[in-house]
Amino acid sequence: MSDKQVISKWFYEYSDDIYQFLHFRLNAKQHDIEDLVQEVFIRALKGLSHFKGNSSPKTWLFSIARNVAIDEGRKRTRDRWKWFLSFDDSHEEPYHKEQTPEEILTDKEGQRDLIAAIRSLKESYKDVLIMRSIKELSIQETAEVLGWSENKVRSTHHRAKAALQKKLGGDHLE
Repeated sequence: MSDKQVISKWFYEYSDDIYQFLHFRLNAKQHDIEDLVQEVFIRALKGLSHFKGNSSPKTWLFSIARNVAIDEGRKRTRDRWKWFLSFDDSHEEPYHKEQTPEEILTDKEGQRDLIAAIRSLKESYKDVLIMRSIKELSIQETAEVLGWSENKVRSTHHRAKAALQKKLGGDHLE
């Protein structure tokens, strides 16, 4: 099977999971997340020769998606600073929180609160919560993606759930 065929197969198997990971991880519009999913698979295609099969394709793709999310966060921070420091007369921020009517209908109040709470957590908590609680990766898979020990995954996941409960003001995760 050619590299393109392998990536195409993985895209059909894992693109929804990658999309959901990036959706929870970033505050971005649907089309921006779709672009980032494409970026994940472009990077996977370019780096396929380095994939040795020591982990599953899914965990390797999540590792790439995590790096794409980190890069996007850094880019957004730079863009916000550029806007803030610019001497341009236009005072529009580069990212608006406008939603289409479809997005408003599908984005329930509780989901918005949960997503906002997750996004407000520190990076390591966000990553482990999304992978373990939302995408239901195993402890071993999460450890592979994050480059952590399984014990660190367990303890960080426990702390992340506690931090999220505190942000949400209750026992939402029991």
